[in-house]
Amino acid sequence: MKKLVNNEIVDCTEEDIAFKNSSDAEWNSFDTKIFLLRQKRDNLLKQTDWWSSSDLTMTDEQTKYRKDLRDITNGLTTADEVDAVEFPTKPS
Repeated sequence: MKKLVNNEIVDCTEEDIAFKNSSDAEWNSFDTKIFLLRQKRDNLLKQTDWWSSSDLTMTDEQTKYRKDLRDITNGLTTADEVDAVEFPTKPS
């Protein structure tokens, strides 16, 4: 493995390689991936919070979309399952 130092390509030290591997493992862990998935889900829910205002009535599609978002993490137990999640399509 190589790295760029002062515009020169040099070999990585064992320490560099160990750091990269631990960093990669952390980013690919279930805990990190589920955290990021929940953040995205929460942001999508916030974008549609106004749909549930007291002076509006949500359509069945809007209700289903929000329920699908809330349920998106149910049953996920591995990083691969998190990677396979597909978000529902927002109704117009």
